[in-house]
Amino acid sequence: MKNMEMCYLDSGCSKHMTGDKSKFVNINFKQEGHVTYGDNNKGKILGRGTIGNKNNFLVHDVLYVEGLKHSLLSISQLCDKGYQVTFQAKLL
Repeated sequence: MKNMEMCYLDSGCSKHMTGDKSKFVNINFKQEGHVTYGDNNKGKILGRGTIGNKNNFLVHDVLYVEGLKHSLLSISQLCDKGYQVTFQAKLL
């Protein structure tokens, strides 16, 4: 799943987002304002679309954010779509 490599689950972001245009299988370019990061810096939203692998797993409603260095998947947005996210301590 090349297009989904190196996406981080993020409990602090409210929307899925990436700065890597190559991850999109489709995108609608439209400036939609800005996102604000935890350090109060802002990133310009350049579009919105779907990332993933056309034959396998797709994530819809992903923001394309100028200069964002990592791809972030919003835990709350996944849960809103019906996915269940579970964190579990690894027992040794």
